[in-house]
Amino acid sequence: MSNSNEERKSCLRGVGVTKVFGSGSKKTVAVDHVDFDFKEGEIVTIVGESGSGKTTLSKMLLGLIAVTEGEVFYQGQPRDIKGARKKKEYWKNIQAIFQDPFASYNMFHKIDDVLLDCLNMRGCKDLPMEQKVQMMTEACSFVNLKFEELTNKYPFELSGGQQQRLMIARIFLLKPKILLADEPTSMIDACSRSTILDMLTKLRDEINMTVIFITHDIGLAYKISDKVYIMEHGKFVESGDAEEVIIHPKADYTKRLISDVPKIYEEWDLSTV
Repeated sequence: MSNSNEERKSCLRGVGVTKVFGSGSKKTVAVDHVDFDFKEGEIVTIVGESGSGKTTLSKMLLGLIAVTEGEVFYQGQPRDIKGARKKKEYWKNIQAIFQDPFASYNMFHKIDDVLLDCLNMRGCKDLPMEQKVQMMTEACSFVNLKFEELTNKYPFELSGGQQQRLMIARIFLLKPKILLADEPTSMIDACSRSTILDMLTKLRDEINMTVIFITHDIGLAYKISDKVYIMEHGKFVESGDAEEVIIHPKADYTKRLISDVPKIYEEWDLSTV
């Protein structure tokens, strides 16, 4: 799991963060007054079923949708992402890997351009092309892709798994302070999934990056997290040290999520299916 938890600084904190869609009788409270505190270099997992509000929360953390009520603090200060320049600066330091990689690329941009954009965003625009190619090759190699096989191709020419790997290669180049990963291995086979998770953990160790996983998979949360937040109907029903929450759950919802995980040494209970 983690490196030492000694006096880590807060990098992203929320107080009473709420998102309401619609109004009147059509009002939906997607995220309901949640508090959180994510520290530098920490691996955090937000666990919940579909419709629990976890993806809406992730979009607020990224600044893609506005917070209805409450406040988000970034590096100890109230987050200010008003205007394109401030938002662009924020996005240098917080990046995402989404569940659907197809929606994450401009399909008219070649893979070379996707990776070069990352280098430009990191301030490497004036480096010699030879050096840029070396950096892009290293990033692809980190996720077991070969840059020479990708060059001049478009993202739609790759499989879903390759596209997710390319997303992680982008993160390797950008080296953000915070990575938000929404079901980042959904299109990758089980063997590769473990490798990718190890890569993200290694990247965290190398650059002290905070990783926030968004998932329905409580087993994944237990394997990789320092801290876990359990989300149901827009609220956090339980949070804390991953081992404590999952081995000694207090909330009924957490207990149900854990009981829903099939165990190979027990007879499976399919009565709830």
